[in-house]
Amino acid sequence: MYHNVYLKKGKEESLKRFHPWVFSGAISHIDDGIEEGCIVRVVAYSGEILAVGHFQIGSIAVRVLSFDDIEINDDFWNRRLQSALDMRKRIGIADNPANDTYRLVHGEGDNLPGLVIDCYGKTAVMQAHSVGMHVCRHVIADRLIAVMAGRIDNVFYKSETTLPFKAELGQENGFIIGSSDDNIAVENGLKFHVDWLKGQKTGFFVDQRDNRSLLENYACGRKVLNMFCYTGGFSVYAMRGGAELVHSVDSSAKAVALTDANIALNFPNDDRHASFCEDAFKYLDASGDEYDLIILDPPAFAKHRAALHNALKGYARLNAKALSRIKPGGIIFTFSCSQVVTKENFRNAVFTAATMARRNVRVLHQLHQPADHPINIYHPEGEYLKGLVLYVE
Repeated sequence: MYHNVYLKKGKEESLKRFHPWVFSGAISHIDDGIEEGCIVRVVAYSGEILAVGHFQIGSIAVRVLSFDDIEINDDFWNRRLQSALDMRKRIGIADNPANDTYRLVHGEGDNLPGLVIDCYGKTAVMQAHSVGMHVCRHVIADRLIAVMAGRIDNVFYKSETTLPFKAELGQENGFIIGSSDDNIAVENGLKFHVDWLKGQKTGFFVDQRDNRSLLENYACGRKVLNMFCYTGGFSVYAMRGGAELVHSVDSSAKAVALTDANIALNFPNDDRHASFCEDAFKYLDASGDEYDLIILDPPAFAKHRAALHNALKGYARLNAKALSRIKPGGIIFTFSCSQVVTKENFRNAVFTAATMARRNVRVLHQLHQPADHPINIYHPEGEYLKGLVLYVE
């Protein structure tokens, strides 16, 4: 049915534990004619067929679609997409009139490694992180429309920056089913412009929804500083939570403009908010102790293990600046979205920051990604978002 990838002797153990990746170093040889992005069978040294998945040139050579020797056809995509939707319906995220913004497919967490699908109202934004998912994009989009049964009408494909350039796939961002100019999505009753054409990720940071709600509970009467604000999600929630003032900071003028648009969408002519296009470190250096609620949600400081050491130093430095500036009795929401930074790495960096700032600090909450970003129990690498809520004396 498919070409075969053969493992070296003794390299089948991770697959026997249902880990969904096969690394290139575990491979003995491959059949002739295998092309990047095609579906292959993974065969143990003993000859046992262990899995079926997408082949790709690189460190992760095969991303497993099934641990059974099955055909990857329309029925397969239907079953996997339906399973993803059913889970989100059961936990109250899908079909919620106050929230039409959620992640439908979270890669390995939904047994579809290399695929991300976020829903914004009637538009689904699909992103491929593997060549195989790129090759299958049209059939996936077609099955997605069928499974969603009227929940979405449009599929926007956004993989221009997530696929390997050396594959020469000629990928472009754009609608592959339908089209829409309505880029306003609703999250917990708040409205947001979603820039799925040029925005980061799929256009919005869906993974901070629960953490934004938690921040809203702490915002009443506080002076809030939202660093690395991007679309201003935390700022909008702080406004609804009754903050005395909210300042949003980002080094990107486009991000600041998008934040201002989202504030105006929900709180027109509200003078509690102001935005600043400045470097985060410089802004913190110049600020006094006027803030008693600070959000630190920077972009990934480390995208690979070689950058881990410098990333941890960066997290420590950033958090130390915020800890040294915040008012006594203040609260800091601090995050890392770097997959290579573990919870322990991040906690230690914040611990280092507290000693640098010489402040008494208590941990109120340990935060992570929400339920629509599930973690496959056999793939702990899927736990990428981590955060702490700190009380600073």
